[in-house]
Amino acid sequence: METSSGRQSFLLIAVFVAVCTLSALAVIYTKHDSRKLFVELENLTTERDELNIEWGQLQIEQSTWATHARIERLAVEEMSLVRPQSGEIYVIERQ
Repeated sequence: METSSGRQSFLLIAVFVAVCTLSALAVIYTKHDSRKLFVELENLTTERDELNIEWGQLQIEQSTWATHARIERLAVEEMSLVRPQSGEIYVIERQ
């Protein structure tokens, strides 16, 4: 015959086993999620670095395309523009 204290011990052990199992599963899930997020962070960091490099290259390219010498050369060669003589320049003042 089992006593009520024997049943209580068995029930208590079963509850502890269930709690330990759930706790272990939670640790496994959390560790997996943490690793997944770390991989995503590394990928985003790499992408950020690549975008920063591209941004720097685009800034250099923009400064090259916008030089005064290049703009003046294009104005003369492609648009046939000429610099006006000093007698052809009129200054209009605001009042």
